[in-house]
Amino acid sequence: CIFFHKMSFYNIREDMGLALNDILRKVFSNNNEYSKEDIAITWINYKSENKNVLKGCGFSINNKRTIYPASIVKLVYGLAAYYWIKKGRLLISDEISDAVRKMLFHSSNNATSFVVDLLTGTTSGPRLGGKSWENWKYQRLIINDWLNNLNWEELYGINCCQKTWDDEPFGREKEFYGYKNKNRNAMSTDATARVLEEIMIKIDYQTTNLNLRNCLKRNLNKLDLQVDPLNQVEGFLGEGLPESTNFWSKAGL
Repeated sequence: CIFFHKMSFYNIREDMGLALNDILRKVFSNNNEYSKEDIAITWINYKSENKNVLKGCGFSINNKRTIYPASIVKLVYGLAAYYWIKKGRLLISDEISDAVRKMLFHSSNNATSFVVDLLTGTTSGPRLGGKSWENWKYQRLIINDWLNNLNWEELYGINCCQKTWDDEPFGREKEFYGYKNKNRNAMSTDATARVLEEIMIKIDYQTTNLNLRNCLKRNLNKLDLQVDPLNQVEGFLGEGLPESTNFWSKAGL
C-alpha cells in the first residue's frame, strides 16, 4: 500500500484516491446536478500479500458525515442479534434465523421490526406517557448503548434506534422520532464499513449462531434477478459486475 496517513481501522491509500476522484469527475461531467458534496464514500481493499494482515487500504470522501441510512441500518441490527445470541441474551431459533435472513437478504421491514423488538424488549403501538414512556425510550436506546461500548472510533455520533418502514411510523414510534425527525437513524460510511468489516472478516462463525455473511451473498445472474424486482443488485453497484463475481451487499432506498 502507498500510505500518507493512518485511519482507525484502515490505511489511506493515495492511488485509490486518485482513481476514485477520476471516476467521480467522469460521473459529474455527465450530470451537472451533483457534486462531490452530494456523495459519501468509504472504499477499502483488503487484498494483501501478507495473509496475517486484515487491515485494509482505501480512500474516503465525506466519510464521517452522518446521514439517514435507510435500510443500511439493518446491518447493525443483524450484528447486534449475533452478539445478543453469543452473550446469551437471546436464544437462537428457526424464527430468529429466518427473520434476520429476511431482514438482510430481502430487506424486509416486517422482519426488522421483529428483530428490533427482540433486541430491545420494546413493541410498537399507541403513544405512551409517564414512566412507561420513559422506560420504553430507555429500552429502545439499548442498541446505541451497545455500539458506544464497542469503543470503535468510527461509530461516534451515529444513531441506530429506529425501525424501518414501508410507509411511516405511527403512535409511540412517531413520537420517538422527535421534533422534525431529529432522532431518526443516522450513520456515516465509515461506520457502515466498520460494521460490514466485522460481519465479513472479523467474526468466526459457528453453527450455533447466525451466519450474517451468508445473508448478504447476492446472485448476479440476470435471469434470476428478473424474478426478484427488489433484488438489491439492479440499480446498485452489483449490476456492473460480471455474473461470476462473489458479491455481498446491503442496499438502502
